[in-house]
Amino acid sequence: MDIYLPIAGLSVNALMIIGLGGAVGFLTGLIGVGGGFLTTPILIFYGIPPAVAVASSTTQITGTSVSGVLAHRRRKGVDYRMGAVIIAGGVLGATLGGFLFRFLQGSGQIDTAIAILYVLLLGSIGFLMAREASTALGFIKRKDAQSKKKPRHNPLIASLPMRWRFYRSGLYISPLAPLALGFVSGILTVLLGVGGGFIVVPAMIYLLGMSANVVVGTSLLQILFVTGATTLIHATTTKSVDIVLATLLLIGSVVGAQFGVRLAQKAKPELLRLFLAIICLGVALRMALGLGWRPSEIYTVQLL
Repeated sequence: MDIYLPIAGLSVNALMIIGLGGAVGFLTGLIGVGGGFLTTPILIFYGIPPAVAVASSTTQITGTSVSGVLAHRRRKGVDYRMGAVIIAGGVLGATLGGFLFRFLQGSGQIDTAIAILYVLLLGSIGFLMAREASTALGFIKRKDAQSKKKPRHNPLIASLPMRWRFYRSGLYISPLAPLALGFVSGILTVLLGVGGGFIVVPAMIYLLGMSANVVVGTSLLQILFVTGATTLIHATTTKSVDIVLATLLLIGSVVGAQFGVRLAQKAKPELLRLFLAIICLGVALRMALGLGWRPSEIYTVQLL
């Protein structure tokens, strides 16, 4: 069943796009990370223009993060003060990212920039995740534990001025650190169509030292608002949001996430992380080949 995407300017198989959303939603529920960093490159592989793939992915992420925030709110797993600071930084970053996106789009380099950023991002994340999962599974020998106890948060962050108390997170740190974290996440959200959770969550744990029971809920809260702002920025500036594409992805991801959550309760977490790492490395390799591999025919003619 073909359907026309008005912004992308091409016809696609609706069931294929719903299936793609379902697969990404399945991974989201299975592994517990947002699927935006996989949705965008897979859409590009399918033939969707990179700018449209990025803008439409953020719209999908906005919709799927609502239910997650509500679920964590019911069990008091959200630090609203911390979330507000990260959201403020995220909105500022998204605004700057919108100008960068528009500049790259105007110069004709947006497709190349997106591909390069994804190769670097997915390659590094996939490598680190594969190493951590392999160590946990015993494939790589674990180093002896250090005798000194590590500080709860990074010493540089602990030295920043103007400390605030974040009671739900159990922290007394400067708001400048989460503000900067949100700023970086906002830029990546606009340029790559990702929610930023795969960067924000580890940073919350290992850099800020947040309590584990509020990390996921607070991350989802900032994703909800930052991707919402990003969708608005793309809709008003780059004009790249394809609501038909986003709706099809959303339908599939909502259904797929339910099956992923069920399987996640039975599978071993380390194997799931290793599985995701392999996917990330595979997608990064495919995008790297697309950057350097010369096609047999440089120009093609399409009859409409």
